[in-house]
Amino acid sequence: MQHLRNDWSTWSGFFHGCKARAFHLEVRDAYAVPQENERFRRFLNGEPPTVDDYKNDWVALVQDTTARGVEISRVRVVTVPHSDYQRWLLSVTKGNVEAGEDIRYVPRHLAGEVPPDDWWLIDNDRVVFNLVDEQGAQAEWVAVTTDSRIVEYCHSVKQRLWDLATPYVEYVDSDYGRQ
Repeated sequence: MQHLRNDWSTWSGFFHGCKARAFHLEVRDAYAVPQENERFRRFLNGEPPTVDDYKNDWVALVQDTTARGVEISRVRVVTVPHSDYQRWLLSVTKGNVEAGEDIRYVPRHLAGEVPPDDWWLIDNDRVVFNLVDEQGAQAEWVAVTTDSRIVEYCHSVKQRLWDLATPYVEYVDSDYGRQ
């Protein structure tokens, strides 16, 4: 297992080096990401989203990566009714989808057993664990492995949850999406 600094250059490097596909599993109902604080605060105060809520470094990276033909997808396993954080994500995810990311949702009560940590499966040959503490704050390091058993396990979790997941555009208008 390799440990790399959890910063923008590390993450953008993963995507610049990605050849075919990157899949993200998200399992937490809330995260404490400093770059999101102001946007989340505005949402909680009932203020409308700004252009910056839809145009940010992540959206630009998704656009650049998918323009090279790389598939980016994610499944969010969420508790229903949604946490404030997940309600906010639902309100801004349209920008990620328009940039080319295929984001899908699975209500937690339908997901079965779910790993405790978020991770990215990159090109089906390595897993990057996006570690957070109990409050959802990012750890200083990410853990990267090419261990074939871990990669295979993550691939099987991805496939099982993908088969259960609802695409964002359908989910946001579903009974679950409105909770």
